Amino acid sequence: MALKPLHDRVLVERTESEEKTAGGLIIPESAKEKPAEGVIVAAGEGARKDSGELIPMAVSEGNKILFGKWSGTEVTVDGKELLIMKESDILGIIS
Repeated sequence: MALKPLHDRVLVERTESEEKTAGGLIIPESAKEKPAEGVIVAAGEGARKDSGELIPMAVSEGNKILFGKWSGTEVTVDGKELLIMKESDILGIIS
């Protein structure tokens, strides 16, 4: 990976959205919303307190996460479209 996030930021790859609804209807590309789920590709070390003490990240590489619809900044790394966001933009870890 050519990009290592700093501090409390993570690099996320969105997961693909469903092609069909629960009722079996096929969703066309134009009607699909960008998914708010993804997998963490890389993570920084964590934030620092004013004293310099490191606050470790609650998430790590490989975690499947849920994030806000408008969270993060889109970046292209090695030809892949990824998001870079702060740890605080993450709503939860999907198990």
